[in-house]
Amino acid sequence: MWNPASALRVTAGQRAILEQVIRAGSTPQKLVLRSRIVLHAATGMANNAIAETLATSRPTVLLWRERFERLGLAGLEKDASRPGRRPKIAAAKTAQVIEATLQTKPAAATHWSVRTMARAQGLSRMTIQRIWNRSQIKPHLSKTFKLSRDKHFVEKLTDVVGLYLHPPDKAVVLSVDEKSQIQALDRTQPGLPLKKGRCGTMTHDYKRNGTTTLFSALNVLDGRVIGQCMPQHRHQEFLKFLRLLDLRMPCGQSVHVIVDNYGTHKHPRVQRWVEKHPRFHFHFTPTSSSWLNLVERWFRELTDKRIRRGTFRSVPELIAAIDRYIAESNKSPKPFIWTASAQSILEKVRHCKEALGTLH
Repeated sequence: MWNPASALRVTAGQRAILEQVIRAGSTPQKLVLRSRIVLHAATGMANNAIAETLATSRPTVLLWRERFERLGLAGLEKDASRPGRRPKIAAAKTAQVIEATLQTKPAAATHWSVRTMARAQGLSRMTIQRIWNRSQIKPHLSKTFKLSRDKHFVEKLTDVVGLYLHPPDKAVVLSVDEKSQIQALDRTQPGLPLKKGRCGTMTHDYKRNGTTTLFSALNVLDGRVIGQCMPQHRHQEFLKFLRLLDLRMPCGQSVHVIVDNYGTHKHPRVQRWVEKHPRFHFHFTPTSSSWLNLVERWFRELTDKRIRRGTFRSVPELIAAIDRYIAESNKSPKPFIWTASAQSILEKVRHCKEALGTLH
């Protein structure tokens, strides 16, 4: 004989609902079983006896008794939560994989792949992939960077960012630079057009048909671009472009020009021209900080949308394509909005310098 258990407390209303659940023909069998367990438990029947009567296990009886006692009828409706699958890889082994990924390199290679790490650690490649995913480790990716060594980095950074965030009243702010050596490339064979299920194609090899240099000035406030292609990249061409800007800018309005430290921009003849045109004010970005010049962002748009996949049989054809792109983009210009403050940039630079001082 089984020892009786303490009777489960079931109200008259709950009992009526449980009996209705059992009688209903559409009730899932798992819910019928749980209801029968509760009703038997309400009589004080031993748990082992309930399990034998209902052809189930004692742990199942204990589980649904406890769920009903704690949650009532709602506790019977949903399956009990199950623990997740136990990890097959020990924590120590996971730490070993991470340590090896961060601190070592494979023989005759610059970085680990999932397969080389799997062979080195005696694990499957999918296990290595899961460990890297959980730890957000991506050995196959890298980014380029360079910290400026400009002695006046803070002053120049603050000056340029100040122009972006708080431009002077009744003045024009121009981001100016040159995209040099733009090649007029023609493919050796015609490519296949884009179609359903297939991307457009082009040959990997090409014919060089000459180069041009694009001098550009991006109006920071409205996003319009003034551009002029020239055959060379010297101070003579830069002076010619400055004269064009002088003609295109409203008379009597101050013009603040953001440029990098390329020698062309600091040539004595350029300096004398600026002295003779006092409404032009040059602002130099720190060395190795081309990312600070917004026109570089526009150059990327030009390259992605018009040059990289273009085919040009001559330099005049290339120049015509660039001019058309500038004209079209100026019809509905969208300025690039600068949001980073000088302080936030300096904070990132500080963190980067600290990281360079460590092993990582």
